[in-house]
Amino acid sequence: MNVQNNIMVCVTKQKTCEKLIQSGVKIQEQRGGNLFVVHVAPTGWNILGNSSEGEALDYLFEISKSVGADMTVLRSSEVVKTIIDFCRDNNISIIVLGESPGISGHDNIIVKLKKRLQPEIEINVVPAD
Repeated sequence: MNVQNNIMVCVTKQKTCEKLIQSGVKIQEQRGGNLFVVHVAPTGWNILGNSSEGEALDYLFEISKSVGADMTVLRSSEVVKTIIDFCRDNNISIIVLGESPGISGHDNIIVKLKKRLQPEIEINVVPAD
């Protein structure tokens, strides 16, 4: 994998993910590279069917645009594989994720990513408030 200092910020459908985007911006200011904001929506999830979720994604899109980041919404039933594929396709070297306080062990997406990503890809976990 050809790795550059491209940064991927993984967001959920919550407005609080603005903090993750700002963390990605700080890393970009220090290391350079392109900033990508990514939300992986489960297959079958209806973005337009829930106005608060759609509103949150619109808000995150505007934040992404204001900092010069590309925002992508992907559909997949395999979230970890989709993130790994995005890393490969976009030469990602740094991933920014929010803490998953309620999920532990093998169900934790951070643990799953660390097991499957190439070692040169750095994972930055932003603690919850």
